[in-house]
Amino acid sequence: MKLDILVFAAHPDDAELGCSGTILKHIAAGKKVGIVDLTRGELGTRGTTETRYNEALQSAKILGLHVRENLNMKDGFFKNDEPHQIKVIEMIRKYRPDIVLSNALHDRHPDHGRASNLVYEAAFLSGLIKVTTQYKGFEQEAWRPGILLQYIQDRYIKPDILIDVTDFWDKKIESIHAFTSQFFNPENDDNGTYISSPDFLKVIEARARDLGKYIGATYAEGFTSRKYLGVDDLFQLR
Repeated sequence: MKLDILVFAAHPDDAELGCSGTILKHIAAGKKVGIVDLTRGELGTRGTTETRYNEALQSAKILGLHVRENLNMKDGFFKNDEPHQIKVIEMIRKYRPDIVLSNALHDRHPDHGRASNLVYEAAFLSGLIKVTTQYKGFEQEAWRPGILLQYIQDRYIKPDILIDVTDFWDKKIESIHAFTSQFFNPENDDNGTYISSPDFLKVIEARARDLGKYIGATYAEGFTSRKYLGVDDLFQLR
């Protein structure tokens, strides 16, 4: 299956927090979108690999994803090296996305910046015909996405692009709440971690409202680009 947008996330729930409004908006517009989680988030204080796997599946249903995979890399310890790059290249060549979204350039969790660099390098290498990969016994063709963007996570990074996600905000929050082991739940919560605090999702909302004001929207998600981006028509801007 060819995807229009492929999202890479170091951990299950990274994509939901960082760019699920954008995912929902493009799926509603008829685009095919998928998520590839790099790890199962097994080092998380709360939950287990099994609960997080099931939560990711539930969120995928809420988002209407066309595919969700997990590369089973080692949470906290995966590297930006050839074996890990090959795994990412295989996914890019399998789904041949026009746009790739990845983790933030740098962040509170060191996995996020490392994942961003991993995907960036793999996306370039994926376009080289002399880098050979196979999927289900068949050699894959080279493919390089036209656009690679990074969503913004815990640490503020000045965005290069803002996407109005106002119409999809409630569904975004629903997808985040699918990860019941990770975020605040008044019925069975001990407030034991940074992200399980009831204030954490309030910060997510405040960030989206702050970004939204710059484009006349209630909520927006921001993205960075490692290269200059251009348009053919000034009227495509707002």
